[in-house]
Amino acid sequence: MAVQLSLGSNVGVRGRNLEAALAALGQLPETSLTRRSRVYETEPYGVREQPGFLNMAVEIETGLHPLELLEAIKAIEGRLGRRQAQRWGPREIDIDIVLWDDLILDTDTLTVPHPDFRQRAFVLIPLSEIAPEAVDPVTGRTVAQLAAQPGLQGQVLRLDTGD
Repeated sequence: MAVQLSLGSNVGVRGRNLEAALAALGQLPETSLTRRSRVYETEPYGVREQPGFLNMAVEIETGLHPLELLEAIKAIEGRLGRRQAQRWGPREIDIDIVLWDDLILDTDTLTVPHPDFRQRAFVLIPLSEIAPEAVDPVTGRTVAQLAAQPGLQGQVLRLDTGD
């Protein structure tokens, strides 16, 4: 199953945090990293008084079930230093499941597609680079269409290298 993820970091050596997360994702059972976007510098979302983020999108193929993948992602985040803290606050690493083929899932712990991705430039711009034709099964719109809509939240600047 093709799964698109959004990754972000604004604490520590942000580029290294992203690379460590990619390496850990690639080591998950029944999982391979198939695409990755460039890295983007993005303004903070929600809590504005914090350092800027580096964000990117990746696509994986996995045989894991959604809740198994979520559990594995939470373990990766914990190993890389993420602690439960303020919502939308600073974090060493954040990994969100955005799309999972045509899956629509809503549980107490996981909602797919990600409930807020349709308005967030820091998710849609990197995602449109690697999966422009991926379809949001809720709206029927492609990632490219969603990324082109006016009024997306957050400024995004593509970087050639991370820090």
